[in-house]
Amino acid sequence: MTVTISRLYDNYADAQRAVTNLEAAGVPHSDLSIVANNSDNWYRSDNNVDRDGDGVDDRAEGAATGAGIGAGLGGAAGLLAGLGLLAIPGLGPVVAAGWLASTALGATAGAATGGIVGALTQAGVSKEDAPLYAEGVRRGGTLVSARVPDADRARLEAILNQSAVNLRDRSAAWQKSGWKTFDPSAKPYGADDVRNERQLYGAGMR
Repeated sequence: MTVTISRLYDNYADAQRAVTNLEAAGVPHSDLSIVANNSDNWYRSDNNVDRDGDGVDDRAEGAATGAGIGAGLGGAAGLLAGLGLLAIPGLGPVVAAGWLASTALGATAGAATGGIVGALTQAGVSKEDAPLYAEGVRRGGTLVSARVPDADRARLEAILNQSAVNLRDRSAAWQKSGWKTFDPSAKPYGADDVRNERQLYGAGMR
């Protein structure tokens, strides 16, 4: 039986380490995914791959058609070599790679249950946690998700837990400031919003 495990990180560097450690632990690249907020343009568009000269990152096009960012990469390349710029409903500009971004941009994107929340719940993340992960990315965080055998869940969750955000504590803080739930139609955070959010929680920069 395969289960999906996910964790939120305040900065991309922590998430990057988590992905690298999961790969080292034997999780296939095809079962890993990363979605990072890019409102502050830390990942520049000139890093994209545009092989056909149409001005669009070809890896993003692959994700939009369900092929998955980074599909076809050699095993040694790793998931992170397939990063591409995308726009996901409710999140705004993100840098992403892997199956979750592909699903989020698939047939359900834009629907009430679509986008990132729909992709997470379809993968088995609880309806309670999925909006929290989405809101975390919206506020400047990075989400790492992995499809893993249930028998390996505890071992691999221990890897993900390193430097991860305590989702319960963080969402409680959001609720104290009036937040209720993730709204895919809400205005995405801008660079200043993300910067203020990181300062509020003492999050490190990328």
